[in-house]
Amino acid sequence: MTLALSRPVPHTLPRVVGADLTVPLVDGRWARYCDLDCAASAPALESVAAHVAQVLPYHGSVHRGAGWTSKVCTALVENARADVARFVRARAEDVVVFTRNTTDALGLLARAVPGPVVTLDLEHHATLLAWRGGSGGAEHRVVRAGRSIAATLDALRAELAARPDAALVAVTGASNVTGELLPVAEIARIAHAAGARLCVDAAQLAPHRRVDLAGWGADYVALSGHKLYAPYGAGVLVGRRDWLDAAEPHVAGGGAVRSVGVTADDAVDGPGCTVTEWLPAPQRHEGGTPNVLGAAALGAACRTLEDLIDDAVPAHERELAARLRAGLATVPGLRILSCFDDGPGADRTATVSFTLGELPAGLVASALSAEYGIGVRDGRFCAHPLLDRLTGGGDAVRASLGLRTGSSDVDRLVDALTDLARRGPAWTYALVDGRWAPTPDPRPADPFARDRELPAVPGCGD
Repeated sequence: MTLALSRPVPHTLPRVVGADLTVPLVDGRWARYCDLDCAASAPALESVAAHVAQVLPYHGSVHRGAGWTSKVCTALVENARADVARFVRARAEDVVVFTRNTTDALGLLARAVPGPVVTLDLEHHATLLAWRGGSGGAEHRVVRAGRSIAATLDALRAELAARPDAALVAVTGASNVTGELLPVAEIARIAHAAGARLCVDAAQLAPHRRVDLAGWGADYVALSGHKLYAPYGAGVLVGRRDWLDAAEPHVAGGGAVRSVGVTADDAVDGPGCTVTEWLPAPQRHEGGTPNVLGAAALGAACRTLEDLIDDAVPAHERELAARLRAGLATVPGLRILSCFDDGPGADRTATVSFTLGELPAGLVASALSAEYGIGVRDGRFCAHPLLDRLTGGGDAVRASLGLRTGSSDVDRLVDALTDLARRGPAWTYALVDGRWAPTPDPRPADPFARDRELPAVPGCGD
């Protein structure tokens, strides 16, 4: 089997860092890395990396410094805020709060929501778990999704009608397991008709389709930079200001408060700290020195993708996803997972999860990496209730495509899975600390060790 280079993506699509990376295989060969794990973390765009390198010398404090570099860094953060708002089609009155990631953004909203929260059972854990211990211990209700989108919406309506005190409905825009899209605008109408607001977890949607906060009529959206072709460490919560201005600060500290004092020595409990006035959002929830580079990188990614996300990106991914699903259908014993029975015509992102006969998902993923140079995900994808339904609690394998993916990447995966289905792994594997791993594994364990040089990277082997 030949480990071919990927066909170049259309010229209208931007390049990512590491597009030509080669990785070692257990048999001593090297192969161009086939990254089919973009749903977990997408590689940074070259334009984003260049922007970070350009701004890195301008190192200064943000918002309160008089020096020139401080002014530059302040402008970087605030301009990135505007770039994100534009990218998600925020309303003029919406606020953009920088966070660490989607999980952090939803945790922030959980501190602000004033009443019960309703979610579906197919959500990522970031959406399922955020509301535990939220403001005032808000009640969390989970609605079991139906076997069709229509049945799921009916179940959501029934829950909101039966207990009409919900303050917020929180749903994903696209499943991180199956790629299936939810009708966000329709869910917004259902939530609003019941007197609730809608928050959309757009971590899996934003890299593939337009996020349209105003057009949907949604109230909040959360996403992560590291899934949107920016480096790790920055996310956002975008949405209506009133709850955020009324909430306790997500991170209390410098920059979040207008005035701080100390109580008198003769106070009942002795002297202590008192806050005269918290600042409004976003500063209220961004205490401490912000992640300037993370915000700048996220803003740069939004700028690069702004003119591509409506047409070029979906067209690229739909072609490849159709090729992938058709190829997977030919692999003996492979079963593709779906949340709904709405048929192959339903719109999806380029994310596919599957099981392969009796082979453990972790063994399949490890063999794909060690023997073929293909990176996928295995496990239950931080969506345990959904996997309980789809696999009976077992693990699955997930392949997720992105801007880096070419048609030969798809073909490599299909060929490799066909090999594994027919002949099984060619190497020996064992469970090591609960994970399947090659035994032995001759590949360098830590190529960044300080006491040696990076290993040579030869060309792709045959």
